[in-house]
Amino acid sequence: MISTKTELAAFLHSTLSGQGETICAIDTEADSLHRYKESLCLVQFSAGDSHVLIDPLAIDDLSPLAQYLETATVWMHGADYDMTMLKKEFGQIPPTVYDTQIGARLLGLKKFGLGNLVEHYFGVVLCKTSQKADWGKRPLTPIMLEYALNDVSYLLAMGEKIVAELNGKNRYAWFVESCEVARQKVAERQPHAEDAWRISGSGKLEGYALACLRALWMWRDKEAELWDKPSFMVLTNRVLLEWAQSLAAHQAIEIPRHFRSDRLQRFHEMRAELKNLPASSWPERIEFKRRKRDRDFDQSVDRLTAIRNHLATELDMDGSLILSRSILEQMAAREVQPEEVLMKWQLELLQPFLSF
Repeated sequence: MISTKTELAAFLHSTLSGQGETICAIDTEADSLHRYKESLCLVQFSAGDSHVLIDPLAIDDLSPLAQYLETATVWMHGADYDMTMLKKEFGQIPPTVYDTQIGARLLGLKKFGLGNLVEHYFGVVLCKTSQKADWGKRPLTPIMLEYALNDVSYLLAMGEKIVAELNGKNRYAWFVESCEVARQKVAERQPHAEDAWRISGSGKLEGYALACLRALWMWRDKEAELWDKPSFMVLTNRVLLEWAQSLAAHQAIEIPRHFRSDRLQRFHEMRAELKNLPASSWPERIEFKRRKRDRDFDQSVDRLTAIRNHLATELDMDGSLILSRSILEQMAAREVQPEEVLMKWQLELLQPFLSF
């Protein structure tokens, strides 16, 4: 466990001096299941024969790691979340990120979780008992330490095996492009939406019910912050939607017994404000343009689906990698051109079959 800036700088210096290129494997652990505001709690790092844990909660300045990653080629597994955490912590993502999960899927492996791949390539069964552990607590237990190190110690060797197989199937270029597209999506993603309260299922609400949902969401968010717990521990999204509809219909709500008196008081204050909220302040329902579904559209969907499935069978890989359902329907509706939404390798596969 590296727990000081001096130790971190010395370790990374020795790592750099021992290899020609800056190549490493990284995984991260956060406390999103246990705290209101998610924090980076652990960085698992592997390079060469060195597998270490870096403690961001103990190190007040992680600049040596940030500088190291500025020019690094980093291997990860299921990299979206880890890239998001690095972007949040350092304001940027390493210039090259290779994802073993993407590589495994492009090879056609049906089970591509980290544990599945470690067992597939090394015959080792990993213990996954710490997946939902509280990584913000100290000290970490021996089981948590083992779990954390296992998340990175196999990645570089696994990456070599995956690259060799990808080259054998002439799919390495697909892998590089897919990883870069995934990296760009995280780099361009906005950190927080203004309408975060418009949760899944809110599209069916209108007028006052939307105002109720917005007020409930903001109340829940404040309660979670005061409690320092994730918002779902106050109320789940499903209950939030149910309460919004009940409030809008002026129906009684069954308050959980475990609600403290101060939380209950703030709830009633929020409800009172809602009753006096003028209609002019109600949020508007977002109207989405409905796609015209006619015979031509259905035929195009069927045709593209058949092409995709044929290629997927021929290549022995998941068809959604070749053409996702959402993009398939956009193409069928003539809303986009293939070159606007497909990666180069996808376009090369599909182009001989496309007539538009």
